[in-house]
Amino acid sequence: MNNRNRSTVNRVKNTLSRPARATNCTPLRRIVARHGLVAQPSKPARVRTTCLRLAVTLALSALLLLTACSIGPTSPRIVRVGAVYPLGGSLAATGTDIRQGANLALEIINNHYELDLPLAADTGLSNLKGAKLEIVWADHGGDPARGAAQAERLLQEEDVVALLGSYNSSVTAQASQVAEAAGVPFVNATSTSPLLIDRGFRWFFRTTADDTIFVRDCFDFLADVEDRYGESIDSIALVYENSLFGTSVSRLEMEHAQAAGIPVVADIPYSAQTTDVTDEVRRVMDSRADLVMHASYSKDAILFMQTYKELGYRPKAILAMDAGFISPAFVETLGADANYILSREAWARDLGESRPMLWQINALYQQKYGTDMTGNSARVFTAVLILADAINRAGSTEPEAIREALLATDIPPERLIMPWDGVRFDPATGQNVLAQGIIVQVQEEKYYTVWPWEVASHDLIWPMPDWGR
Repeated sequence: MNNRNRSTVNRVKNTLSRPARATNCTPLRRIVARHGLVAQPSKPARVRTTCLRLAVTLALSALLLLTACSIGPTSPRIVRVGAVYPLGGSLAATGTDIRQGANLALEIINNHYELDLPLAADTGLSNLKGAKLEIVWADHGGDPARGAAQAERLLQEEDVVALLGSYNSSVTAQASQVAEAAGVPFVNATSTSPLLIDRGFRWFFRTTADDTIFVRDCFDFLADVEDRYGESIDSIALVYENSLFGTSVSRLEMEHAQAAGIPVVADIPYSAQTTDVTDEVRRVMDSRADLVMHASYSKDAILFMQTYKELGYRPKAILAMDAGFISPAFVETLGADANYILSREAWARDLGESRPMLWQINALYQQKYGTDMTGNSARVFTAVLILADAINRAGSTEPEAIREALLATDIPPERLIMPWDGVRFDPATGQNVLAQGIIVQVQEEKYYTVWPWEVASHDLIWPMPDWGR
C-alpha cells in the first residue's frame, strides 16, 4: 500500500472513532422525511447511525478510487492475434499443417518449457503480467477478396492486435493491404513473392526468405551440380500456376536462366484449380527439356506427378519451388512416386544434426500430431514466436508499440529451428534479411537436405531414375 492510500485509511479510522452529532445531519434527515422514505422523524440514535454509515461509505469510495488510480490500466488476460489462411478445400492439408505449427508455438508461449526459444522459459507474456496469447483463425479458401474480407472482420469484430497470413501470395497481398490501411502489424511466414516487399508498406513484416533468394539458390545449386557431377543442364521448362506466386517465380527463373545462358524451351502457366493437366504435360514432353522447374500448390502438384507417370515422362530432374511439393499430402498421396523430386525448402528435419533444438521441437510436434514438421509448419511456428516476442518486448498491445518492437527484433540463429542466420527486419521493406534456403530431395518417401553440400545429410541422386526403379 502506498503512502497516499495509507493516509486515506487513517482518515477513515479517525472518522469512525469520532462521535457523530445529530445536528450536523439534520438536513439529511429532513431530505429523507420529505421524500417519504420514513414514516416519521428519526430518533437521535437513528440519526447517528445514518451519519456514521454515510461517512464510512464516502471514505471507502475515496479509498477505492485512489487505489485504482495508483494501479493504473490493467493488463489484458488474453492477447488475440488473427490468422488468415487456407483451412479447407484443395489446400486443406496445407492449412492443417500451418495450424498445427502455430498451435505448438502457442503451447510453448503460454506454458513453461526448458527450451532456448523466445518466451519458452516464461508462462505467457511476462511483460503483460502473464497474459496468454490466442489465435483467432479465418479461412480464405484461396480467394484474395475473401482473404481481405476476413482480415477486415478480424480487425473489426475480434479485437486482434496483429495479423498473420496468408500462405498464397495473392491473398497475402490483399489481406496485408487491409492491415496497412488499419495501421496494424501483419506478419507473413510463408508467402514468397518478391512483389510483397516492393509496396512501401509500413506494417508488413516477412520472416521467410522470398523467391528472389530461393531462385538464386536453385541456380547456384545447378552450377554446383555441374561442378561436382559433370552434369550440365542445357534446357529448362517452366511450369507454374498463374496467380501472383507462380508468375513471380517464373519471371525470376527466366531472368536467372538467361543470365546463366540456359535456354527456356517451354513456358507453361496454368490454373491451380484445374482437374486435367494432360495438355500441359504433353507440351513439357514435346520441349525435351533437361530440367522442369515447378511452382505449384498441393492438388495440382500431385496431379502433375500422376500425369507424368501416366504418360511415362521423366526428365533429368524436377526442381520445385516448395509449396505443393512439400505439402504433407504430396508424399502421403504419391508414396514412392514422390521419390527423387527436388525442391527448394526453408526447413528440413535432418538439419537437427547441426541444430539439436530442431529435433526437440519436432519431437514435440510428433507427439502432438503424429507426424514430422514441414517447411510450412516450421515457418509458421517460428513466425508466431517472433510476433509474440515482439508483443512481449513492447509490453503493450498498441499497434505502434508492437511495430517498433518488430523493427528492433534481433534473434540469433541458435534460438531458431530454421536454417537462417537469425531474424532482423529491413526497416524499409519489412523483410527478414537473415533468411535463406536449402535444397531437399525425396528419398525413400522422406525429405532430406542435399544442398548446400556442407549441411547435406544425404547424397544427391542425379539424374532421376526411370519410373519404378
